[in-house]
Amino acid sequence: MAGRLLRGCGRAAAGWVPVPRGLPAAPGPCPRRGCGEAAGLRAMGFSEEQARRLLGLRPRLGPRRQEAAAAQLLLLGLSAEAALGLLERSPALLELSAERLQGRAGELRRLGLDGGQLQGAVRRCPQLFTVPRKRMAAAVRLLRERCLFTAEQLREVLGTCPAVLLEEPRRLHHHFQYVYFRMGVQQKEMVKARLFRMPFAELRNRHIFLERRGLYQTPHKGQTQTSNPKLKDILQLPEKDFLASLARSTPEEYEVFKRLLAREEEEEEEEEEEDRDALYAEEDLDSEESKPAQE
Repeated sequence: MAGRLLRGCGRAAAGWVPVPRGLPAAPGPCPRRGCGEAAGLRAMGFSEEQARRLLGLRPRLGPRRQEAAAAQLLLLGLSAEAALGLLERSPALLELSAERLQGRAGELRRLGLDGGQLQGAVRRCPQLFTVPRKRMAAAVRLLRERCLFTAEQLREVLGTCPAVLLEEPRRLHHHFQYVYFRMGVQQKEMVKARLFRMPFAELRNRHIFLERRGLYQTPHKGQTQTSNPKLKDILQLPEKDFLASLARSTPEEYEVFKRLLAREEEEEEEEEEEDRDALYAEEDLDSEESKPAQE
């Protein structure tokens, strides 16, 4: 006993002091990198894990830029998780200034998108923040002036198919004209069917497949001899259900058809190119013949 006391006194004299059990350790530096940087994000409502993930996106930009981008998305009404998911899918948004993000949100609101529609549009298509303003304005002008969608219909199109604002106007117009003239579908049904969600190539494949099987007929003066499937069903059914319920065909038949159709298109393009070359050759020949002879 005396020996143990002497050893204890020796340790105390050497500067060793035992720490009583049960007392918390003294506070030290945060063991996780970026703990202090996350304070602003935590104050916005992000969890520690969410803040860590957000700070890991484009870290060279620094936490202020990440906080500014997150704040603008939260102002749109997005939840912290939705804002984080958007930035993880499109980290390029962190390169934009808060003023740019705020200004683009204002432009989308002026197009009629607000509340849930605006939130859904940016979640579905974050490129809305980065697409050039001229491209976006050209698409809107085309839909209103040439496709003749009403203001309410346009709002619905932009809310459900926001990627139309990214489209090159000529391609967008061709998409609309095919459905309007070739399939005989009016604007109201296009909006209801969410036309622009399906790529044009797949829409054309499905329509021509039905047509060649005698299951779709282009209306003449608004009338057909058969009852055409609804555009909504053509577009929104998964391919398996489309083939089983509408086309009454098998996946193998559809794959063969798509290969044959692609070959037809290639042959048509080659013929058109040959016709253009022949036309240019004739024009060059006529130009040579029309030159005055040199004396």
